[in-house]
Amino acid sequence: MAVVCLSNLRKLWFYLQKNGIKETWRALCERLGESRQASYFYAPPAQEVLRAQRETAVSTIRLSVVVPAFETLPAHLTALLSSLQNQTYPHWELILADAGRTDTVYRTARQFAAKNGLFWDEAKKGEASGWIDGAVRYRKLKENRGISENTNAGIDCASGAYVGLLDHDDLLTPDALYETAAAVEAGRAAGKRPLVLYSDEDKCDEKGLRFYEPHLKCGFNPDLLLSNNYICHFLVMDRELIRRLRLRRDFDGAQDYDLVLRAMAEKAPFSHIPKVLYHWRCHEASTAQNPRSKAYAYEAGKRAVEAFCKEAGWQVAVSGLKHLGFYRVDYKGDLFAQRGDVGALAGPLPAKKEFRSGIYEPDGSMRFAGLKKGFSGPLHRAALQQDVEAADLRGMRVRKELEPLYDRAMEQIRRGKQEEADFVDESVRFCREIRQKGYRILWDPQKDRIS
Repeated sequence: MAVVCLSNLRKLWFYLQKNGIKETWRALCERLGESRQASYFYAPPAQEVLRAQRETAVSTIRLSVVVPAFETLPAHLTALLSSLQNQTYPHWELILADAGRTDTVYRTARQFAAKNGLFWDEAKKGEASGWIDGAVRYRKLKENRGISENTNAGIDCASGAYVGLLDHDDLLTPDALYETAAAVEAGRAAGKRPLVLYSDEDKCDEKGLRFYEPHLKCGFNPDLLLSNNYICHFLVMDRELIRRLRLRRDFDGAQDYDLVLRAMAEKAPFSHIPKVLYHWRCHEASTAQNPRSKAYAYEAGKRAVEAFCKEAGWQVAVSGLKHLGFYRVDYKGDLFAQRGDVGALAGPLPAKKEFRSGIYEPDGSMRFAGLKKGFSGPLHRAALQQDVEAADLRGMRVRKELEPLYDRAMEQIRRGKQEEADFVDESVRFCREIRQKGYRILWDPQKDRIS
């Protein structure tokens, strides 16, 4: 795909300028290897599935989709509006917060609403005038105050129980809101209503016809979230929570990252929907295609992580990694003294050529198996701090009160044949035991940098 190639060439050139020839060659070899191994094709839900969703009353919860718009291209805005009109879930409203200088957004949206029979609400006051399914609520802002304040103006107009943040040039899959409402109901049934929801996503070309680079996300992982805003789009949050937290203009460019970090600080329940529900459009001005278009966003992301750590009372140094938008947190002083939630610090095992992460999957296999040393892995995960369920005892340090359990586990291995399977089994057992005590296992690819 020409668009993908152009995007990758821009990223390659930017990476070369930032990290030099050696690191760029290594990254290029890794990405070329990944592209040969993986192919991706977005397949929308079958028509019978969409039909069944339209006929199923999965929920009556109301969802407000807030779009801050600024001189949006008519073709992009029309595509966005179409993606909402095609939703299988009926209980939604769209709030367009228009900060543009011209009437382009107004004319495009007004014409679409009239042509497709959508309720048009252009009240002069900020409040929504009662709930109507499929309403387009247009709000002309007096001035462009930046992405955060423009979005806040839209959030203030929301009347739904949940607010979803959508970029003005991107697309929702037809089942996006249905799956969101279903996830809320599933959480309620389990006794833990989610306050923050997110889904998988992919990228699409400027015409919205070709899809690539899927981001299949993991469940809620606090330390991974401090390394990278993997939640990103499509972000949905309880209305009362998002109105109280609000987006902060000091973090424009990474305002959504700052928002989810503050929601995490409040221990809000997060829910991951493991389906691609969002298409991130790539064009010249987008961060997805042109890393220079929002270089300031990466610095804002670093400041968001620093703000979170400061609020938590941690003494840390936050630095950016080789890959833009990725960070690491180095603790000044004893990690365990600052992080009462961390029971063990784990890291990779010694190896000559292959990277041995020491992270174990539920089936006992090692994560990132076969990855060459120096490579960062899919989505750069092998280079990021993150919480894990199980890690190898041989690459681990534990807090003082857990040392007797650790020593007992190592002694159990010494009494056996000391085969690889013994280390795996006892490591998984030990990690399960300390997680049951309420501790996290923090895995760090540069473990020795943390005291």
